[in-house]
Amino acid sequence: MADEVATFTAAYQSRLPVLLKGPTGSGKTRFLEYMSYRLGAAQPLPLVTIACNDELSSSDLVGRYLLTGQGSQWIDGPLTAAVTHGGICYLDEVVEARKDTVVILHSLTDHRRLLPIAKLGVVLEAHPDFQLVASYNPRYQSSIKNLKHSTQQRFVAIEFDYPDTGREAEIIRVESGVDGETADRFAELGAKIRNLSLNNVIEGPSTRLLIYAARMVATGVPLGQACEAAITLSVTDDRGTAAGIREIIDAVMGG
Repeated sequence: MADEVATFTAAYQSRLPVLLKGPTGSGKTRFLEYMSYRLGAAQPLPLVTIACNDELSSSDLVGRYLLTGQGSQWIDGPLTAAVTHGGICYLDEVVEARKDTVVILHSLTDHRRLLPIAKLGVVLEAHPDFQLVASYNPRYQSSIKNLKHSTQQRFVAIEFDYPDTGREAEIIRVESGVDGETADRFAELGAKIRNLSLNNVIEGPSTRLLIYAARMVATGVPLGQACEAAITLSVTDDRGTAAGIREIIDAVMGG
């Protein structure tokens, strides 16, 4: 993690945009929250998170005119607010956004650091403390949804993956409150399911799901029920695959 912290810090100080790459639940958002505290002076840097989807328009990011009691009034979008006042603007799962929406980021992600707002006829220069960060999961890329090279190559990239079982067990223990032995078994369980070669398992349980299951156990939910709800049914809808996962749970967790 030290390398990731150093890379992000250098990118922030150099005013470079950052792309966080990695599977779901591997700590990308938590890492960014930590960096907002670490890089802030008296208080954390403002962090604005935008969940990207195929309905997200450029107006959702930049702003739009809205009718108010005083007539038509311009309301800044979250990207414009961050560009104006500084802070981190985080585009979560940027690959889900429409390509015509992502294009407006290009002038912010090179040496210009400018945001044109056509409806106002102005071009904003980014605040010195403005940082653009995006994330995506490369394992979900397809010919239909992927990140254009012209966009991807505008970012400094930091790659994330699930931690090794020892570190993951410690994370599970701290985040959930279960004992060390139970945390060890949950970490082992995650590693074994992720290694499945079944076609219907796109991605194994994230560290986040393992923590969810452990938290349920910590509150008194039976182990099998917690694993069923937080792991098996969250990972797959295929009955055959679910049966295979249950067998692994029984073997690792003891039924």
